[in-house]
Amino acid sequence: MTPTWKLVAALTLLLSGPALAADEPGVSATEIKIGGVFPFSGPASSIGLVGKGLIAYVQSLNDRGGINGRKINYIAYDDAYSPPKAVEQVRKLVESDEVAFMFGQLGTPGISATAKYLKAKGVPSIAIVSGSSKFTDVAAYPLTTTGLVSYDTEGKIYAKYLTKTLPNAKYAILYQNDDLGKDYVNAFKTFLGKDYDRKVVSASYEVTEPTVDSQITNLKSSGADALMIAGTPKFAAQAIRQASLIGWKATVIIDFPSGSVGGTLTPAGLDKSVGVIVGTINKDILDQAWKDAPAMQAYRSFLDKYLSSVDITNGSYLTGYQQGILLEQILKQCGNDLSRQNVLAQAKNLRDFVVPTALPGIKVNTSGAQNMIWTQMRLQRWSGTSWEAFGEVLDASSE
Repeated sequence: MTPTWKLVAALTLLLSGPALAADEPGVSATEIKIGGVFPFSGPASSIGLVGKGLIAYVQSLNDRGGINGRKINYIAYDDAYSPPKAVEQVRKLVESDEVAFMFGQLGTPGISATAKYLKAKGVPSIAIVSGSSKFTDVAAYPLTTTGLVSYDTEGKIYAKYLTKTLPNAKYAILYQNDDLGKDYVNAFKTFLGKDYDRKVVSASYEVTEPTVDSQITNLKSSGADALMIAGTPKFAAQAIRQASLIGWKATVIIDFPSGSVGGTLTPAGLDKSVGVIVGTINKDILDQAWKDAPAMQAYRSFLDKYLSSVDITNGSYLTGYQQGILLEQILKQCGNDLSRQNVLAQAKNLRDFVVPTALPGIKVNTSGAQNMIWTQMRLQRWSGTSWEAFGEVLDASSE
């Protein structure tokens, strides 16, 4: 006869195992609730479209039956790129909606405003759409993984490119006066060292400003031969357009958050954007080299079915699509253990994972000590009709 204590122990193991989903916040036998916050409105609404792409991908996942028998209930709110609003929406997701974890929250100001709260609540925040270098500090942000190449790494790549191609020139930097813009400036300072003050002139702007025309005009007067734009699409578009209008023939580099044709180059003027350079992880949907690539054909089919009325040249949708692929992989790796602990563990256990729409040679690797999903980029230049990649894939460890 089996002793009573053994029966109790066995029952305890059964009840505490991962199959008992009701024990986990946001998890039931049939669904998992996941939260996200995006600037669907406000000054950064053009990059809020990343959220639209992610939501559509989740819908496609659910149409295929979900993951491991569960549908994904992805709840996304608008913070209008306002930190106080982000705090309000994240609290609602955690305390009212009771999501299992946060995925894909976008916007450095809002993420900064909510990180301590999420950490205190023990809620993982996976694949945040910010390249702010502070979030790559695993000790300070133990429940976080990042979904962009860090702005620090990206900035150093651009600084290195300019010193090789325009070694004797002066460089101008227009930057958004927040963590996003300042990271690129600091990357140039780190890379150039004692030469920074001699070689660089900079100007900042606030996201509440109507235009950056005056800043661009002043930067041109410095005599700089290159312009680095570190900001969001609305202002990057204004800067490119103004530089062209005043006849500034500078080498123009924009940051990855502004690297969308539909979101930045089209408003700036496709003709006025010829020669603009940006680092990227993605295949370009307009590039004829990828016309017959199965991954891009699948993306086009996805857009036709789930986002049929959108501008396919807007790279924010592709970023959201790729976020969805990453979410799918993480949940697959979780199996039936959807505890917050295991979700975080699997998000930090991506091994040579290839996102099909990423450029060849770019792979995803995360670990307990390395929380960045993307660490590689390749430079590309706008031809007038498409992006043309050049050079080698550049890695965070070999900037």
